Amino acid sequence: MADTAGMAIATHIFTVQLGAYEVETVQEVSGLSFELDSIDHYEVTKTGQLLVRKLAGARKGGEVTIARGLGQSPTFTKWLDDSFLKGDVATARQSLSIVVKDSANKPVRTINLKNAWVKKWEGPNLKAGDSQPALEKVTIVFEDVELQ
Repeated sequence: MADTAGMAIATHIFTVQLGAYEVETVQEVSGLSFELDSIDHYEVTKTGQLLVRKLAGARKGGEVTIARGLGQSPTFTKWLDDSFLKGDVATARQSLSIVVKDSANKPVRTINLKNAWVKKWEGPNLKAGDSQPALEKVTIVFEDVELQ
């Protein structure tokens, strides 16, 4: 058996799950990032020199954009409706999981976005005679993240 430690995984094998439901026809997940605040703490040493220390602050939430085929997924559409159109963010807050898989379709890393809701929806570009798929882009904000 070949040693695969240290090998990068492909980015094209993944699934997106909303709670217990898999989101269909996902083409792209982009913009995923999260960070910690950086706090400057100023001190004066015994010798009178100014010393600036960097401390870790609070974790910040983030946002991610999902591009997917415009389809008839009732679960995802209801989530969009509750979150964006009705403005019922309290009900719409869900865990959104991005599962990256290896070439054998086994999960390698799961990124759980907690308390996620829809911030922005972009509809497809519609053009007569164009043979591109109808895609919707959904920008999702989240409060916390868990890596598995």
